[in-house]
Amino acid sequence: MLNIAIDVMGGDLGPEPVIEGVIKAFKEKDFHPILVGDIDQIKNFVPPQFVDKITFIQADEVLSMSDSATDALKKKETSIYKAVMLVKEGKADAVVSPGHSGATMSLATLRIGRLKGVLRPAIATIMPTSTQKPSFVLDVGANVDCKSEHLAQFAIMGEAYVRDVLERQNPRVGLLSNGEEKSKGNDITKEVYKILSTNSSFIGYVEGNNIFDGSTDVIVCDGFVGNILLKTSEGVAESITKIIKKNIRKSPIAIAGSILMRKVFKILKKQVDYAEYGGAPLIGINGCAIVAHGKSNAKAIKNAVFQAISFSNSNINEDIEERIAKLQEV
Repeated sequence: MLNIAIDVMGGDLGPEPVIEGVIKAFKEKDFHPILVGDIDQIKNFVPPQFVDKITFIQADEVLSMSDSATDALKKKETSIYKAVMLVKEGKADAVVSPGHSGATMSLATLRIGRLKGVLRPAIATIMPTSTQKPSFVLDVGANVDCKSEHLAQFAIMGEAYVRDVLERQNPRVGLLSNGEEKSKGNDITKEVYKILSTNSSFIGYVEGNNIFDGSTDVIVCDGFVGNILLKTSEGVAESITKIIKKNIRKSPIAIAGSILMRKVFKILKKQVDYAEYGGAPLIGINGCAIVAHGKSNAKAIKNAVFQAISFSNSNINEDIEERIAKLQEV
């Protein structure tokens, strides 16, 4: 049975939605939850019938969003530090945290360690598409400045995740650029293109619209571009929802139409809701770390735990090490 460590105290909404999400996950999946935080607070939200089925680890501090990622390495009594160390010490198979994302990434990288051959771990996210099969984008924030060899490894890691965790056969890998032509891109993307050209899964350059049209399974970019892409997409989805609601209220015909289209709107909301995907995996570490949104509700935490279970049950890390070793031979 998998042991999943959860940083209960790090989220913006406090421990209640985190614990609710863990309990919902526990009802559906077979795993052993390890809740890390203020035990007295935590137990107030755990239903009595589940207390004996959960391990509680006391953490006297909480890392605040105002703390730097380097502070996380010094504050060893925080819930996120203790949760990560459980993975390092082999007491947990994965860690899930809705807390300080920079701290989670730094601690996981430096305490759990990188996979053999991995230069830099990358944080990835799932993006909705028009085909019902989401695309997978990395890096979205862990590495702002990247060299060509980093991006090439991101392609290998992203492909492994889509194949091993999402269980999608023959994933297509694209390199994000300002055009599909080989002449486009900057010096770094052109170097990456050459490196990946021998990879049968590589389909070449892709543009921003390809992220959402289902034509590509894995989209590779540096963390600077990826983070802007992620935040822009979230903003667009939120704005479109507000625009639709605002205009529907202005017209009786639109109100009637919205009633008929309710099912369609429900499907759309589900596709763009980050809670459906749970969190962002940090890929390239010698274990599993899922970075959940700070404002995660119970549904998001449940799906983040599911993602940790799927990751831990796969052969992704072995696959990454093997494929990066082959890449280095080229």
